Amino acid sequence: MNQIRDILDTMEYGPAPEDDKDVRAWLTSHKTGFGHFIGGEFTKPGGKTFEVHNPANTEKLADVAIADAGDVDTAVAAANRAQKKWQALSGNQRARHLYALARHVQKHARFLAVLETLDNGKTIRETRDIDIPLVARHFYHHAGWAELCDTAFPGYEAAGVCGQIIPWNFPLLMLSWKVAPALAAGCTVVLKSAEHTPLSAIAFAEICAEAGLPAGVFNLVNGAGETGAALAGHEGIAKLAFTGSTEVGRLLRRQTAGSGKKLSLELGGKSPFIVFDNADIDAAVEGVVDAIWFNQGEVCCAGSRAIVQEGIADRFHDKLRARMEKLRVGDPLDKSMDMGAVVAPVQIREITAKVEAGLAEGATMWQPSWARTVSNADGCFFPPTLFTHVAPSSTLAQEEVFGPVLASMTFRTPGEAVQLANNSRYGLAASIWSQNLDEAFDAARTLKSGIVWINSTNLFDASAGFGGYKESGFGREGGREGMLEYLVPSWQKKAKSLPASDPLPAPTPAPGGSGAGLDRTVKMYVGGKQARPDSGYSYPVSGKNGQHLAEVGLGNRKDIRNAVDAAHKASGWSGMTGHARAQVLYFLAENLELRAAEFAARLTETGTSSSAAKREVEASVARIMHYAAWADKYDGAVRAPDKRMLTLALNEPWDVMGISCPDEAPLLGFVSLVMPAIAMGNRVVVTPSPRQPLSACDFYQVLDTSDVPGGVVNIITGDRDTLADTMAKHDDIAALWYFGSREGTELVERESAGNLKPVWANNGKARDWFDATQGQGEEFLFRAVRIKTIWTPFGV
Repeated sequence: MNQIRDILDTMEYGPAPEDDKDVRAWLTSHKTGFGHFIGGEFTKPGGKTFEVHNPANTEKLADVAIADAGDVDTAVAAANRAQKKWQALSGNQRARHLYALARHVQKHARFLAVLETLDNGKTIRETRDIDIPLVARHFYHHAGWAELCDTAFPGYEAAGVCGQIIPWNFPLLMLSWKVAPALAAGCTVVLKSAEHTPLSAIAFAEICAEAGLPAGVFNLVNGAGETGAALAGHEGIAKLAFTGSTEVGRLLRRQTAGSGKKLSLELGGKSPFIVFDNADIDAAVEGVVDAIWFNQGEVCCAGSRAIVQEGIADRFHDKLRARMEKLRVGDPLDKSMDMGAVVAPVQIREITAKVEAGLAEGATMWQPSWARTVSNADGCFFPPTLFTHVAPSSTLAQEEVFGPVLASMTFRTPGEAVQLANNSRYGLAASIWSQNLDEAFDAARTLKSGIVWINSTNLFDASAGFGGYKESGFGREGGREGMLEYLVPSWQKKAKSLPASDPLPAPTPAPGGSGAGLDRTVKMYVGGKQARPDSGYSYPVSGKNGQHLAEVGLGNRKDIRNAVDAAHKASGWSGMTGHARAQVLYFLAENLELRAAEFAARLTETGTSSSAAKREVEASVARIMHYAAWADKYDGAVRAPDKRMLTLALNEPWDVMGISCPDEAPLLGFVSLVMPAIAMGNRVVVTPSPRQPLSACDFYQVLDTSDVPGGVVNIITGDRDTLADTMAKHDDIAALWYFGSREGTELVERESAGNLKPVWANNGKARDWFDATQGQGEEFLFRAVRIKTIWTPFGV
C-alpha cells in the first residue's frame, strides 16, 4: 500500500479503477448473445454471429448476431410501417419522446460510460465526461428542433426512412449525432452498428423500449460490411448517413447513384494543427494532447499534422516530448489513465504499417522511454508517437493513420502555413494557435476545412455543424444545417418524371439553307470571351417548325478544362463583398430588361408562344433581382455553446461549381441556377439546355455589358451528359448541380465518387421553374454554399 510520504516523493498516481459489476451483470444476463432490435423488439440470437472483445485485454464480452439481407428487409419494413405515424405526430409529441431519450441516457450514464469503455477501449474519463454527456445533449437539443420543425422549416417534411451506418471510434456519440436529428425531423431509422463496438447501440435500443419510443421508429441491425451494403442499397431507404473511411464513402456514393436517396458522408481527415510563433506554447502543447492522443488518436478530426513556425519549433518539440513522457497509457477503466487501448489488433497492424512507412521515408520518430513496455503489454496498446522532419508529400503527412501518431513539419510565413495545411485531399478540421486573433482569423478563413478551432481543439456541440470539405465528405451533422439533411421540400415527393431526352442531332450537313444571310456559329463563352469549341464540331439547333436556326459548338472535355481554368482565375469575385456582387446582379437585371423584346423573340423562335416568352423573360429579370437581394443577406450564424466560447457558422462559396441546366424554360432555368451560385460568390462552368441553348448563349452579351468579371460565368454548349460526366470527374470543380434525366443523375453521382464532390441533382424529376417555391429560394442558396464552423474562445 502506498505511503503518503512515498506519494509525495514520486507524485505518482495510485490505481483508481471504475466499478464494472453492473455492466458485467448485464453481459452475463445475455450470455446466449444479442440479436437485432426490430419493430420494438429484440430478435432471438441465432444464425451467424461475431464475437465482441475488450481491446484492453482481448477478453470476449459477447456474441452478436450478423444481420443478413432478410433481417435488413424486416427492419426497413418495420421502419416504413412506423414512419407515417411518427411523422404525423405533432412536433411537441416527438419532442417529448426525444426528451425522454435524453433523460434516460442521463439516468444510465455511468452504465453506458463503462460499457463503452469495455467495448471500445477508450478511457473511462472520456466516456464519462465527454461522450455520454454529449449524447444526452444531442437528444435534448433535437427535442427542441422537433418542437420547432414545422415553423423553422416551412415547406419541408421528413425525408422518410433513414439508413444510418456508424463507426467504432465514438459508437454511442455517433449514434446520437444521426438518430436525434432524424427522429426530430419525423424520419424513422434503421441503424447499423460498428462491427467492433455494437454493445452501446444495443443498450440504447433497450433504452428506446424503456422510454416508450413507438415500435419501429428506431431499429438496429448488427454486422459488418455486407450488412451495411444491404442497408445502403435497400430500395426502402430514402436517406443514407454514413460516418467512416473515405474508401467506403466512395463505395456508398457509387452504390446509391441514381437511386434518389439523400446522402451525407462524414469521412476521413488529416487535420492540421498550426502553431504560430506568438502562440502560448504550453497551451498549444496541451492542445496537442487533446488533438491527437484523445481517444488514442482514433478520431476523424484528430490534429495529426503539426505545422509549427520555425522560430519556436525546437522549443515546442522539446516541451512536447517532456509532456509525452508523463502521459499514462493502460487499463482504460482506471480513471487516472490518459490513453486507453486501440480498438482491435487489426488497427494496431494498420498503425504499425504507417509508422514503418514513415521511418522508411526518412522521418525521425520519438516515443516515450516507457513505450516498449506498453507495446509489449497484453491488449491493443500503442504508445504516443511523434515524427519530426516529415516531408509534406510523405505518407505520414498525407494518409490518415487513425492512431496516436503526430507528424510535425515547420513553416516560415503565415501563407506557407496555409499552403501546407491545404496540401491534403482531406478537409475535415484544423486547429490554429496564435495570440494574434487577426492572424488566426485570417488563416481560418483561407483554410479548406469544414471545422476550424482557434486556440482550442476537438470541441463539439449539438448546436454547431460538423462536416468536411473535399474528400472528407459532404453534409453536416448538428445545428440547423444538420436538420436540413433529414428534410426535403414537400413538393418534391409529388414531382413527376421528365420524359426521356432525344439525342442531339448529328453534326452533319443538313439541306435547306437559303444562303441569303451571313452564316453564324454560336460561340461558347470562356473567361469573358467568345470561344470556338476545341473539337471544331458543331450541331444544329432547330426552331418550332423544324427550321434551322443556328449551329452551336459541340463542347468536349478540353472546353470544360479551359472554362475551369478561367473560373479559377476569377477568384476576385469570391473575395468581393455581398453588397458589391448585389450591385452587379442588379445591373445584370437592368440590362436584361432593356433587351427583353430581343430575348422574347429568341424564345419564340424556338417554339414558345409570344405570351409565354414574354412571361419567361420577365420571370428571369425578377429572378436575378431576387438573388441580388440575397447576395448580402444569406449570412451564417453565431452560436454560444459555452459561456466562454463562440462558434461562427460561415457560409462560404464552393469557389468553382459545375451546372448542367434543364431543357424546360431554357432561359429561366439557366438564370435560376446560375444566379444563386454567383450571388454566393461562386464562379461557374455552366452547360445550357442542349436542345435550346440560344437564349443562354445570347445571355453572355448581357454579361459583357453588366460588369460581370470574365471567368465568373463560363458557358459550354453541347451534350449535357457528356459534359456533366467530365465535370463530375474534374478535381478542380468543387460541387456539381445537375438537372436532366434520371440516367444522367446516376452517371454524375457515380462518377463524382472519385473526388467525392457533392452533387445536387433532380433525378429526372420535373421542377416548375416559374413557381416561387420550386424555382427559387433558400434551397438554392443552401446548396450554393458550404458551411465552415469556426470555434473561438474569449475572455480566457
